[in-house]
Amino acid sequence: MFLGPDLIPFLMLALGAALFVGNGLAMLKPRPQPLNDNELQRAPIGRSLLMVVVGLLASVWALATLLG
Repeated sequence: MFLGPDLIPFLMLALGAALFVGNGLAMLKPRPQPLNDNELQRAPIGRSLLMVVVGLLASVWALATLLG
């Protein structure tokens, strides 16, 4: 199999961790100034929290699959 039998769980772990860390940091440290008029000052809290939860679930599930 191309790149081993654990390719999908590793990709899910990477995707989940990226969702968790990226959206978490966007909520914790917003930009000081928007670059142009079309950008938001802060990340939308509801959508960011949803993505943090989805990323956490995906990474925990992938980690459990890899360790199990």
